[in-house]
Amino acid sequence: MSPSPPAKSLPRVALASCLFVLALLCPLVPNAQQKPPVPAPPGQEIDEDEVLRIDTDLVLVDVLVTDAEGRPVRGLRPEDFKIYEDGVERPVAFFNVERRGGAERPVAVVFLIDVSGSMTAGEMERVRLALDEFARGMAARPASFALMGFGMSAKVYQNFTADFGKLTRSFTRLARELNGLSTHTYDAVDDAVRLLARSAPRTRQRQVVKRAVVVITDGFPVGDTVSPETVIERANAAGVSVYAVTLPSYSRAIASAPGGPLPTPLDVSGLAEKTGGASVYANREDFGPLFKELAEEVTSTYVLAFYPPEEKRRDGRHHTVRVEAPRGLSVRQSRGGYKSSDK
Repeated sequence: MSPSPPAKSLPRVALASCLFVLALLCPLVPNAQQKPPVPAPPGQEIDEDEVLRIDTDLVLVDVLVTDAEGRPVRGLRPEDFKIYEDGVERPVAFFNVERRGGAERPVAVVFLIDVSGSMTAGEMERVRLALDEFARGMAARPASFALMGFGMSAKVYQNFTADFGKLTRSFTRLARELNGLSTHTYDAVDDAVRLLARSAPRTRQRQVVKRAVVVITDGFPVGDTVSPETVIERANAAGVSVYAVTLPSYSRAIASAPGGPLPTPLDVSGLAEKTGGASVYANREDFGPLFKELAEEVTSTYVLAFYPPEEKRRDGRHHTVRVEAPRGLSVRQSRGGYKSSDK
């Protein structure tokens, strides 16, 4: 089944793009001390502690399933899914849902804010209120958030914290530093991915952590030294999804475009959809509803995994991955493949 367009309930870009889902894909890294594990029977769940021991060979993919109206579908079982590697079906060796044993899945999010000067003061205040609503909506789960600003370079204003007060105070400092310098968006996303890889664990409390970058910008990257393709590759390797929220300052600039908003350079690069994320327009005075719906997506994902055959684990090649759900449902997955180690 091919991935579907994003949910109809949110503003969207002209290109087909997805809404907020946090995606994970573990890279295949050799481990000379470890014998290859025996794949579990199809549909059998593996304990999360086991994932810590076998993730050198286990390929994980985050999946969001939606109905015809774009609403997330919960309650599916391992046997409801099929995973194909290079067109060949593989047994589902690992299955993790949002809630397991009463525990909600942990999240780690970097909010990456454009401070290049094209953002208006009014937009910054509405962003602050929306981020606060998003973060407080995660209060019941193990959640941590970091805050970065970027123009010509990226700066960490707050490392990962669950303290909403710290997040708010850090945003106040960030908002005072608006400037007119270049917007190195891809460089900044690359830095945010590195922060997640360095500071946000893969697993926490026996759950696979959802890791994401939410970049909020006017949509015009300028002067980057890192290419979009490199950022996508690094994000996929780190199990990070990127979500781009384009603010009304961009929409006003192209308001006269026939047929609705034009795609931004971020949209064209595929940065969001190729990392299992989303590109959306915040074209309302109140950004809260948009971020509330994004947060709802965070609580609706499945994690599936499979073992590649032995001959593909060290061939150094790229392999495609496709996930199918029951007929009539649409699937959005973290990415369409993985590259195995060449050692």
